[in-house]
Order: sequence, then structure tokens, then C-alpha cells
Amino acid sequence: MNEVLDAIAKRSSTRGFTQQKLTKEELDALILAGLQAPTAANKQEIHITVVDGDNPILAEIEEAKNQEKGIHNPQKNFYFDAPTVLILSGAADFYWSKVDAGIAVENIAIAAEAMGLGSLIIGCIKDALYNEKREYFAKTLQLPEGYEYEIAIALGHKAVTKEPHEYSVEKNVTYL
Repeated sequence: MNEVLDAIAKRSSTRGFTQQKLTKEELDALILAGLQAPTAANKQEIHITVVDGDNPILAEIEEAKNQEKGIHNPQKNFYFDAPTVLILSGAADFYWSKVDAGIAVENIAIAAEAMGLGSLIIGCIKDALYNEKREYFAKTLQLPEGYEYEIAIALGHKAVTKEPHEYSVEKNVTYL
């Protein structure tokens, strides 16, 4: 099978990471994979903020997420202690930023799998980053002016593995 198709077939969400940091080369390759994603009208508006897994801002986001969702005793934090979290933001006034961020994050996830790394695409913090602390989080995460959170991805070396989900072509595809 083609290496790209193999990485797509094997990719699954990682919910357990070792504390081994990504090398500069690994991180640079993953960021580049995200930046090379196609964007509507070739706007290339997606911005990536790299956050170290032990940065206190992640604990603040976790607390805000739990408050928004009414969670009192979380079993794990939203990034499952990954050593690196990428926050993808897009131009708030560009209609396609959410789609573009989704394409970029999938490029990163597939690249991570191809490199033997784990990834977890994260959407669950959106309400926390859009609440009354929105401006604080945007400033602390150094989002460019006029940008807003779109999606995130946790990255690192896998401490646990999981089989990819099953799917059904018959159920999910219609041929006309």
C-alpha cells in the first residue's frame, strides 16, 4: 500500500503519551505539514501556536473547559499530558478559516502517524476559549490580531496504542 494511504489507515487518536519531547526536526516537520495544507483562495491564513505540554496556560484552559462543561473531577486533561500542543487559529473574518484549520490539522495528524508519533485532534476546548476569558486566552496564546481559535492537536510519542475505528463504505457512501 502507498505510504500516505497506510498512514491514513493506521491513524487513530492517541490518549496517552510518553513525556519524551519531540525533536526540533519532528516538530518542524509537523508544523510544515500543517502550513502546506491547501487553503481557500490560497489565503494561507492559518496560524499555529506551539505550546509546551507543561506550560501553565494549558492548565488554565483545562480549568475553563471544565467550568464550561460542568466537569468536577476530570480523569485526564484535554491533551492527555502530551508534551506538545499546537493551537491552530484563523482569521475571524474569513468564512473558510474553520475548514482550512481542519484540513491543516488532518495534515499534521497524518504526518505524525507516518513519523511513528501519536496525535489527538482537540475541539473540546472551543467553549473555554470563546467564553468571557476569550481576549485573555487570545493574548496569552499570542494569536494574531483578528484571529480566533479553530482547533488544536496534541502531539508526542505514544504511550498507548489503539486500533483505528471501523467504518462502512456501504453505510457512509452513496454513488450516483
